[in-house]
Amino acid sequence: MSEQQTAAPAPTFGEALKVWFKVGCLSFGGPAGQIALMHKIVVDEKKWLDEPRFLHALNFSMLLPGPEATELATYAGWLLHGVRGGLTAGLLFVLPGALVMLGLTLLYVYGRGLGPIDGALFGIKAAVLVIVVEALIRIGRRALKSQLLIALAALGFIAIFFFAVPFPLIVAAAALTGFLVAQRAPGQLALSDSPVAVAPARKGRWTQFAVSLALGLILWWAPVALAALLLGGGHVLVAVGLFFSKLAVVTFGGAYAVLAYMAQQAVETHGWLTAPEMVDGLGLAETTPGPLILVTQFVGFIAAFRAPAPFSPLAAGLIGAAMTTWVTFVPPILWIFAGAPFIEELRGNKRLAGALAAITAAVVGVILNLSVWFALHVLFGHVTEQHFGPLRWYAFDPLALDLRAAALATVAAVLAFGLHRGLIEVIVMMAALGAIAQYLI
Repeated sequence: MSEQQTAAPAPTFGEALKVWFKVGCLSFGGPAGQIALMHKIVVDEKKWLDEPRFLHALNFSMLLPGPEATELATYAGWLLHGVRGGLTAGLLFVLPGALVMLGLTLLYVYGRGLGPIDGALFGIKAAVLVIVVEALIRIGRRALKSQLLIALAALGFIAIFFFAVPFPLIVAAAALTGFLVAQRAPGQLALSDSPVAVAPARKGRWTQFAVSLALGLILWWAPVALAALLLGGGHVLVAVGLFFSKLAVVTFGGAYAVLAYMAQQAVETHGWLTAPEMVDGLGLAETTPGPLILVTQFVGFIAAFRAPAPFSPLAAGLIGAAMTTWVTFVPPILWIFAGAPFIEELRGNKRLAGALAAITAAVVGVILNLSVWFALHVLFGHVTEQHFGPLRWYAFDPLALDLRAAALATVAAVLAFGLHRGLIEVIVMMAALGAIAQYLI
């Protein structure tokens, strides 16, 4: 057995605590960078988990809704120290980024109107365009390995962009397709025909599932129920809790997949913020450690800040941010504790693997929708939604192209695709260029 595959003795809880805090503070770069960081520290450096076990944990996390890097950290912590280890790893993975995101949101709300801040946000919008396109290319290369998967991606784009089909329905249809095709023709989903060795079922797994599910559901819904009881079912905090709870159940394929659904619902259905503000929120989330889905915290803060009664705007915003973060991250931790005993059985389920492959393919089409939606709002400003029967499209004036935004987006594309600069570096450079452009142009 190689050195990389040999697991070291389990660490003490104190040692693991320090490492999970380090991971939470350094986990920039989206899910790929965060998973790579955990692999480097937990597998290569500390050797607390061997390579096969880490990959099994990653595969399990990718089968679940929610941010896979958060779920991977939670599961790794559970493997090392049980429930307290999982809770510690999961919370420390999220908390540093959540605090940074909250600080940036406060700066955003109270600092807008100042030239340098407005300019920096303008530059970040251009960077966000390129970052989303880069994610589209990266995920597409990984996911679209057969003609059926390409077709599912195309259908996903057509369904959400031209017919406004809800994202959860697209996920369900793709999952059902993959589930049915996987058993008879796994090659159409780029799945291997080789059987997967499955470990014997763990004793007591159904008891752990039932207890974890019951406690998790109580913790998940308690703040939403309390808000409804004290403030009434129509209060914005209840709406925020319900909406982001629903989002937590359908977040397959990473944050970029669900962002299109969240952005359009938050902007067009609920009216919590504008499309440019949604782009700003994504740009801020890209600069923080931790999961990109922390952009939900930004949306929750803005929504409550603008409908604060009976609180002050600041207090309402803070409660809204806390509510959003809670209902976004309690469910993924719940899935881990409830499903961990079944990990080996899930590994051998070809139909589940097929459902996941089909969902990931459809998600590529959804991310393409997000790319087009962002591009229209950043480059042309005023965009209106038009309908003809079930058909939906976006109308804009091609002559209203914002030349400054287009120029900055071109620079960001050169930095990312031509010079291969890192994500944080691109965002910082574009923020600086945006601030300069605010005064020069």
